Amino acid sequence: MSTFTTPLEAFFYWLDKDPDHIFLRQPIKREFIEYTRRDAFEQALQIAATLHEMGLKKGDHVALLSKNCAHWFMADLAIMLGGFISVPLYPTLDKNSINEILLHSESKAILLGKLDDYSAQKDGIPDIPKIGVELYGIKEAYSWEELIQKQNDFRPIDQNPEDLITIMYTSGTTGNPKGVMHKVKSFNLVTQVGMKALEVKDQSNFFSYLPLSHIAERIGIEMGSMYGGSTVSFPESLETFAEDLANVQPNTFFAVPRIWQKFQEGVLQKIPQKKLDLLLSIPIINNIIKKRIIAKLGLSNASFCGSGAAPLALSLQNWYSKIGIDIQQCYGMTEDCILSHFNLTKTNKFGTVGKPLPGVTSKLSAEGEILIKSDALMVGYYKSKEQTDAMFTKDGFLKTGDLGEFDHDGFLSIVGRIKDQFKTDKGKYVTPSPIELELSKNTDFEHICLVGTGISQPIVLLIPSESGWSKGKDALNASILKSINALNPTLKKHEKIEKAVVMKENWTVDNGLMTPSMKIRRNRIEAIHQPMYLDWFSRKERVVYESES
Repeated sequence: MSTFTTPLEAFFYWLDKDPDHIFLRQPIKREFIEYTRRDAFEQALQIAATLHEMGLKKGDHVALLSKNCAHWFMADLAIMLGGFISVPLYPTLDKNSINEILLHSESKAILLGKLDDYSAQKDGIPDIPKIGVELYGIKEAYSWEELIQKQNDFRPIDQNPEDLITIMYTSGTTGNPKGVMHKVKSFNLVTQVGMKALEVKDQSNFFSYLPLSHIAERIGIEMGSMYGGSTVSFPESLETFAEDLANVQPNTFFAVPRIWQKFQEGVLQKIPQKKLDLLLSIPIINNIIKKRIIAKLGLSNASFCGSGAAPLALSLQNWYSKIGIDIQQCYGMTEDCILSHFNLTKTNKFGTVGKPLPGVTSKLSAEGEILIKSDALMVGYYKSKEQTDAMFTKDGFLKTGDLGEFDHDGFLSIVGRIKDQFKTDKGKYVTPSPIELELSKNTDFEHICLVGTGISQPIVLLIPSESGWSKGKDALNASILKSINALNPTLKKHEKIEKAVVMKENWTVDNGLMTPSMKIRRNRIEAIHQPMYLDWFSRKERVVYESES
């Protein structure tokens, strides 16, 4: 792998080496539209030129609202070529959140790509130039397709390692989103360190589906493809996701725990666990079964299978290992540009998030909070010095807000979030994450939130999975109680779960109860349901249904 100083330098290296190499593959009506490196560069250059013609100057902020698609990459490339600072927005945001971020970030223009319901979001965009991609049905005052037909002699702006490259607004499990500022050099450092550590080969085959407005996908897939000269394919829709992934068979695959759980549920629906155990116990047959499952999942060529954003249950890692997939847990956040802790192929310790990557120093505070220092830490939160100062210790370590433990071999485990701890009315603190992780072993559960503020013992709020609901109420109740009864003897007295509440409404990104990276928004769930805790707690039955309240 060559060494670069900026993302544009890396892109130009591969552009010069092989301009006709396929860079982006966008499915439309089950057919791929393919863009070479030259195609992407020429289109992005015209958009950069147009933004300058509109009066934007180097260092101005340009927003990007789109699901993952070829034009997300080309739009971000245009922003870099023009010397602008990107402000990527989650494609699921409502009009109010869009308006809040665009005004706060002082964005001077916005690029609009693939969206599910732009008509519901459009009114959130203030009076700034809008460039829409007609391929995805976005018709605005400025058309991407028309603008790229123009010809001019615009020259790309030089990318300086010390310049800001982006302001990334966090998905926010608590509070309002904050704009995390990163320099070009941070993206450059973490991409090259990460690719080397994970042994990602040049000209790999990538599959991009997690939100590109999230730091993991932005670094791992977008930057990874630019630095490694790789090809990126996209899913067409949620309905075609499994088929698209199986067709692409990428060389690396990263998912959040919920997706790994979904994959497991899909396998077990076709091959129940008892039958799977039997097949895996038979020599020769077991290898055939493993290869067939891995191919169906789309992971036959994946040398790296990662998981992050939330803790992955040890039981789930062990289950995948038995079918031939060793998932490597990783840990990072927007504020540290995910230059933090990774499990690597040769040092992969299940149940942990690995050791510090090269250039990372980590330690625990007196309270057990994980503290991180590297050359890729954020510059700060945009227009918020007070919040920025609160994120750092006096000696320059970033406060992650996560509670951790190091084992004797130096592997880090995440114990929970400091802000997630709650106090029962007995005055005892409970850290919910480890308990929720144990409960997540049960594939009948989709989402889990342990709560207990204002009551004497914790209760667990549950969203059953499809397999859970399909069992019927009596069997589901038995499954819930079996998990609770098995777990309670291992817990301290004040942690023992008194009962479960089955929620009537799913927790989704659309209703604001999940982040785009599939973490529950605990504070919002609590704000809605806390008034009912005492009533649920006082019921005679141990499994309460919210719909029957």
